[in-house]
Amino acid sequence: MRRTIRNLLVGGVLLSAAACGTATGTTPTATGASAPAVGVPPAVASTCEALGQAYGNNIPAFAQALSALAADPKTVADAQESLAAFATAVADATKASDDAQLRADGKQAADQMRAKSADKKFFAAIKTTKDVDQTIGPTLTQWLSPITRHCS
Repeated sequence: MRRTIRNLLVGGVLLSAAACGTATGTTPTATGASAPAVGVPPAVASTCEALGQAYGNNIPAFAQALSALAADPKTVADAQESLAAFATAVADATKASDDAQLRADGKQAADQMRAKSADKKFFAAIKTTKDVDQTIGPTLTQWLSPITRHCS
């Protein structure tokens, strides 16, 4: 469980760093220094920064809620609320973008996350740390794929 949370936090920090680097017209390097990014429109860059912040602010709580759910199924409401809050943060981060496609993709990702937050069967399937890893890894990546392609 601790490995899962640590991996999530590292992933969140990397996504946030990438988004912030992109937002300032730079990309982070291995040393933490910045190098110029190529062809990132300012409208997309500022939204990517907001998405990085939304991810960084919400992934720890979501990871913790899923880990708690794997240990105690009675905590399902906390996990659902955490995912719903994450969806709201994604929607808020993208709704004011100057890029129409990014706004639409942000709405799509947020709607998908919000729908899953109400899906009791989805949460009932999370019983082990392996299930948590799957949800945080490939599943979350799939949910966020409409917007992450703009910020890569």
